[in-house]
Amino acid sequence: MPQRILLLSALLLALAAGALSHTTAARAAGPEIGVSDDRVLLAGGTKAKKMVDEWKRNGVDTVRIYLLWTRVAPGANAKKMPKGFDPNNPDAYNWFGYDLAVDLVRNAGMNVSLTVSGPGPWWASTNPSKKSGAYSPNPAAYASFARATATHFASRVDRYVLWNEPNSGAFLLPQKGAASGNIYRNLVVAAYPAVKQADKGAQVQIGALAPKGAARKNVTTSPLVFMRQFGCVNAKYKKIKSGSCKRYKAPTGDAFAVHPYGAKTPPDSPPKRADDINLATLSRLETSIDKLRKIGRLKGPRKMDVYVDEYGYQTKPPDKTSGISTTLQDAYMQRGAYLAWRDKRIKLLGQYLWYDEPKVNGSYSTWQSGVRFNNGKAKPSLKHFRMPFALDTPHNRLWGQVRDGGRHRVTVQQRKKGSSRWSTIKKPNTDSRGYWTLKRKLKVGYSYRFLDGTTASSALKR
Repeated sequence: MPQRILLLSALLLALAAGALSHTTAARAAGPEIGVSDDRVLLAGGTKAKKMVDEWKRNGVDTVRIYLLWTRVAPGANAKKMPKGFDPNNPDAYNWFGYDLAVDLVRNAGMNVSLTVSGPGPWWASTNPSKKSGAYSPNPAAYASFARATATHFASRVDRYVLWNEPNSGAFLLPQKGAASGNIYRNLVVAAYPAVKQADKGAQVQIGALAPKGAARKNVTTSPLVFMRQFGCVNAKYKKIKSGSCKRYKAPTGDAFAVHPYGAKTPPDSPPKRADDINLATLSRLETSIDKLRKIGRLKGPRKMDVYVDEYGYQTKPPDKTSGISTTLQDAYMQRGAYLAWRDKRIKLLGQYLWYDEPKVNGSYSTWQSGVRFNNGKAKPSLKHFRMPFALDTPHNRLWGQVRDGGRHRVTVQQRKKGSSRWSTIKKPNTDSRGYWTLKRKLKVGYSYRFLDGTTASSALKR
């Protein structure tokens, strides 16, 4: 009898330890992996199908689709809403292309995040005479559009983002003064409950901010300046109660989206202006979010999660002015993945573009941040997309991920300077999202890599 009790106790302890280990691994799991390439995806056909299949093979969890108001609503360039159109009725919109795209992604086993955004039809502006769908959208009209969207996609989508880059004049006008922050706040206040009413279990994200301001007026507002305008506070986060802030109503969000592009700079390098952000300085944004919530200027979770639903580096070639080398793109993307993992509030890291966009009127004025050139040829970044790898010398840490998920046992190796032989250091297990990390003093002159089966990561030198 005592022996049975001892055996039972040992079994219970083992089960408890296993449960604790599983819990710890789940908590340690890093961001989901996302991607966005609407130009190819919404065009449909064979290319879109091949791209989606490639996303799945490379471990993409979530696909973000930009749902453009003018693409589904009638009368884009009309000053008055078309007669007979009911903006609250989802059957009154043309969802055809989006239905195909959402179904293609879902059938491949990935989730969809919809950015419900303008510019909208002229008639949806508070000043249709401006003939701009970006100019001061009517909150009630936007709420109707958001409600119709959530109603239509409720069974297939559980994540929505309210507007895209509201601190950019390309999507929301005017940007002069505090106008864009005030306008966006009113849009969120109107649309958040509309989406929740239509799809109760959905997550509604706000923000989706561009990472930096522009020197020219009315173009782009620095994200942290925009946050203060959005929350009606001054530079010291003291409440402003006059003007457009007089009857302040706090907006609500379940999470916050952001686009912390680094342009030509490494992901570790902070931007020059304190009110701009990049991947290394997202704590600036998180602090702003927390301050607004603390003083009642923003409603939502106590520590609002952050979703990087756009991130990437343009390459040269093909972009001769705004790009970095394809080799640097590969290195920066992997380093960025590590920085995202290190920030425990980041729940998604989304690659913006799979294929470079083509020339427009003879110039590369659009985006060339894909892992494939426009002609389909792979860049170096595609080879390592599934298995990013990074060294953190100050913390004596090796880090990597096997992105197709599940638990793997990887082989971490090192090689002496001047040697062609790799020796195994350790074989750590990944967590549920394929992440692993290993503490080890990194030796000067040594190279490091890891293997998943016979597939090797990039080799990095200390």
